[in-house]
Amino acid sequence: MTGATDYLNLQARLQPQRLAARDLTAGRAWSYGEFDLAAGRFAAALQERGVGAGDRVAVLAKNRVEIVLLHIACARLGAILVPLNWRLAAGELAALVADAAPHLVLGDALLGAAGLDGLDIEDFAAATEELDPLPARAIDEDAPSLILYTSGTSGRPKGVLLSERNIWQTGLNFSLLGRVTHESVVLCDSPMFHVIGLVTNIRPVLMRGGAFLVSDGFVPARTLARLADPALGVTHYFCVPQMSAMLRADPAFDPAKLQKLTAIFSGGAPLAADAISAWAQDGVAMANGFGMTENGTLTCMPLELPIILENPGAAGVAPPGVELRVVDEAGEACPPGVAGELLVKGPNQSAGYWRRPADTAAAFTADGWFRSGDIARLDANGLLWLVDRKKDMFISGGENVYPAEIEGALAAFPGLAECAVIGIPDERWGEVGHLIVVPQAEREIAEEEVRAYLEPRLARYKLPKYVSVMEALPRNGAGKLVKARLREMIVRK
Repeated sequence: MTGATDYLNLQARLQPQRLAARDLTAGRAWSYGEFDLAAGRFAAALQERGVGAGDRVAVLAKNRVEIVLLHIACARLGAILVPLNWRLAAGELAALVADAAPHLVLGDALLGAAGLDGLDIEDFAAATEELDPLPARAIDEDAPSLILYTSGTSGRPKGVLLSERNIWQTGLNFSLLGRVTHESVVLCDSPMFHVIGLVTNIRPVLMRGGAFLVSDGFVPARTLARLADPALGVTHYFCVPQMSAMLRADPAFDPAKLQKLTAIFSGGAPLAADAISAWAQDGVAMANGFGMTENGTLTCMPLELPIILENPGAAGVAPPGVELRVVDEAGEACPPGVAGELLVKGPNQSAGYWRRPADTAAAFTADGWFRSGDIARLDANGLLWLVDRKKDMFISGGENVYPAEIEGALAAFPGLAECAVIGIPDERWGEVGHLIVVPQAEREIAEEEVRAYLEPRLARYKLPKYVSVMEALPRNGAGKLVKARLREMIVRK
């Protein structure tokens, strides 16, 4: 076992009185000394409840500082935090809990709504105040401290295993690319069941000794007011393209009030070049980037406005710890400017998937490169440009949506011969699902029937926006569905 640096404990010794965290919903703040003490008490409380190395602790709650404390406490014990996606349907959440098999479940009012049993997170946090903190000790940096679930193309969720080495490397990577310092203040309203919310928003600023502000969610007018508030002093903010568009569309939008921002960082979906340029022309660096749950932050655009304006749409450059390779179908490196599949490698890279050895093996090349599934190109200056997604997955409102999962949910629909889902462009959400159903002979299928069947089985963001009925799906000579042809047919309609 090798010991990882506990950056929170380090900052608590270096600057115990400096602001570490503020919960904007609860109206509470923690200095570094207080935050380190609270993490120690959370670890003691978990240990008192029998949580030890390798045990999973699941949490279902809207954003709150206590989720970060749980994560750090788990890392100090060698346990694994499993934040659950509160946007999922009750049945989907139950399946994740069954897969993770947690020793302990905590949450807020969302627990009852999902039909899950667990401890109230506020009661748990209050009880820790009476405990002596568990002393800080060496952390096994290669042991997983986090499982983040991401749907697979097979439709079954996959739990990405992230170790403290992976997580702090993302902290280092983003702090270098995003100019995070001890004076940085990050506003986090990205959900903490995502890597951006719980890792990229939090660990860089803890590593550098800055502060993070936690919001329970994105509300355009409220978020915009917070970004412009000199008393909060926000310097860094993450959003998906749809969120950035909502900020600009808000009646109170005034770029003059946002000039103190180091940058706004966009990820989770492609951001249009003209949208990036519009922010830059207003004097605000909109830094496009690229990352994955399995790898954290991989690239980010330089924060210099001239570079952003010269290369709108680029996904940025990689930090020294990240290796990128673009390869053709034979696995040979593509020359600069030529598109191919993007492979990545680095200490930020996950070791694989929870209880999914076959998926883990398939995700890596024989020499250890992670297969991103994205088509990209690297230009002569080392800038990464994303071209397309190799898989059928599409991104709606910043959430990954996998057609196979929706298609699988319809497998038992009465009178259905076959179906397919594709992602199509949408002005508000970036992309939305279009479901095509083929009824069995002499059977009619109404759109309302399909929607009523899917609604209790899938999260709302996965529900197709459009449903069409066809007599047959386009197939090639081998009988395989040709989704590219299907997409052409739908878009042309």
